[in-house]
Amino acid sequence: MVARLATRMLLETDKRALWKFAYNFGFKGMRSVQKYKKRLKEGVYFPPFLFISIINSCQLRCQGCWVDVASPRQMIPLGELDKLITDAKRHGNSYFGILGGEPFMHPGLLELLGRHPDCYFQIFTNGQLITDEVAKKLRRLGNATPLISIEGSEVVSNERRGGKDVLNKTLAGVENCVNNKLIVGVASSICQTNYDLVSEDWLNRLIEMGVHYVWFHTYRVVGPEPSPELALTPDQVVSIRRFIVEMRTKMPIGIVEPYWDDRGQALCPMSTGVSHHIGPSGAIEPCPIIQFATENIHDGPDVYQLMSKSEFLDDFRRTSAEATRGCVVLERPDLVRDLVHRHSAGDTTQRGTALAELDRLEPRGSQHSPGAEIPEKQWLYRFAKKHWYFGFGAYT
Repeated sequence: MVARLATRMLLETDKRALWKFAYNFGFKGMRSVQKYKKRLKEGVYFPPFLFISIINSCQLRCQGCWVDVASPRQMIPLGELDKLITDAKRHGNSYFGILGGEPFMHPGLLELLGRHPDCYFQIFTNGQLITDEVAKKLRRLGNATPLISIEGSEVVSNERRGGKDVLNKTLAGVENCVNNKLIVGVASSICQTNYDLVSEDWLNRLIEMGVHYVWFHTYRVVGPEPSPELALTPDQVVSIRRFIVEMRTKMPIGIVEPYWDDRGQALCPMSTGVSHHIGPSGAIEPCPIIQFATENIHDGPDVYQLMSKSEFLDDFRRTSAEATRGCVVLERPDLVRDLVHRHSAGDTTQRGTALAELDRLEPRGSQHSPGAEIPEKQWLYRFAKKHWYFGFGAYT
């Protein structure tokens, strides 16, 4: 599997882009985690991976979306983004997840990538704004991979994404990326209406399309219109984990999931401190679906000082890890509410209803299923998770 995937990457992608991926993301990313582990010994928490929602606007209206995509445009200006990434680089960070809304609606996105050729960016996008011209620019830059959301068939895509002809428009973006030899990923939020994507047939189709990696994440019942009928059952979540582990041993496509360690135990990237989120207002949040904050990147000192000294983030990590290895928002919304009240954290949404939405959530299962752990079988994934992506001592 590793040899076949490596062959695909060598033959199908731009060599400069592949080098940037290997060095900026691979080597420097591992170094970022080592610096993080060293800081932990000193009791300092600053995540090696930052996720930044650079804009709230989007042309789609997805079911269960927690972003204020229909509200007046809110975005982090290019200058602030530049400073944020520069500050994080001083502490060893080299990888940044870029989210929205739709990131390609931000007028400064490509310039931002160009200002930081020593970093690697994963852009979470619906792909519809990736024209051939945009894909050519991404190839010239070489330091970004588009992670394009596909939610199923044309009917399911229109329903899930709240648009018309969604799948064809998205596939056109995928094709532009593949034709320009980018490293291309596809993400799917798995729920009741698109569970059929968890299949070898779907992975084979992606490979035929020229996609290099896939990210399966389970649907999160959050936001102003959470659509609980789409939520997966605990057995379905375990089945997804089993499918991922098996496919990693046989399919020449990378499979991303940050929700289990090498032994198959659940983990939460926020609880371990390996990542936090910055919203389009500049608010520093525990993770993208927890829209509360006590700090903002516009408040004064650099992001390192704000995050590493945040009592809110520290309490959130500790309380969450003590309660569950899974998603605290899904399993214990009452704890999230208590943390918000305890720290007088502000609602970072434009709609101003995040606390009321939290009050309405009913506890449900997440990826934490004690007794149903499925360890990694493929040696490379097992090794990487064991050394660079695990619990970091967060769980007792």
